[in-house]
Amino acid sequence: MGIKKTPESLPRIIAIDGYSSCGKSSFAKTIARLLDYTYVDSGAMYRAATWHALENQWIRDGKINKPLLIGHLDDLHIRFRMNLQTEENEIILNGRVIEKEIRHAQVSAFVSEVSALPEVRRKMVALQREMGREGRIVMDGRDIGTVVFPEAELKIFMTADLPVRAQRRFDELLAKNIPVSLEEVQKNLAHRDHTDSNRKDSPLRKAEDAIVLDNTFLTPEQQLEWFTGWITHKKQP
Repeated sequence: MGIKKTPESLPRIIAIDGYSSCGKSSFAKTIARLLDYTYVDSGAMYRAATWHALENQWIRDGKINKPLLIGHLDDLHIRFRMNLQTEENEIILNGRVIEKEIRHAQVSAFVSEVSALPEVRRKMVALQREMGREGRIVMDGRDIGTVVFPEAELKIFMTADLPVRAQRRFDELLAKNIPVSLEEVQKNLAHRDHTDSNRKDSPLRKAEDAIVLDNTFLTPEQQLEWFTGWITHKKQP
């Protein structure tokens, strides 16, 4: 399935926002490969900051030591690289690959609270804008089209029903041998939805000029068809 467009006619930046576990990362990776663009997982960056806080015990007994976390933000050096063996992006924090570590349930339990801190968001947004300076990127997250790149030529807002998202996330964790119950996963997603949508700084919302992709009943192949239909003809198939 090809894209009948010249490089000059394609958007420099594709911003993908949406709810947790609605397949943003998989979708973004797929279209990045299709267009030969760089993929940046902004959510992984917030997970990296959360994992770093947990590792340093700045999160204890369910509480975040905000002064310590904020005071060490300049110590966070984040970059992405392509793993030539797995052909997947990996996130590197301060020289260490932590792609697997940031996916654990403990990180998921606190990432929304860490992400809600204005100082953390400003740090991550600055890093993200630096990554996007050269263009030809696909970036997914919660505020990419509204805050990080409001000038992005193509903005997509992804959503899916909560039970469907919970089942997808549950299956993903089981495949990684991470013990968790479906009830726990759905409860966590509902909590993250509420936190992401109601935080004061850069809440999750659809950009006015974003196009909506509800993939509740769509396969990955159908989502790619949806994308190629839009990028080629500027209309949804």
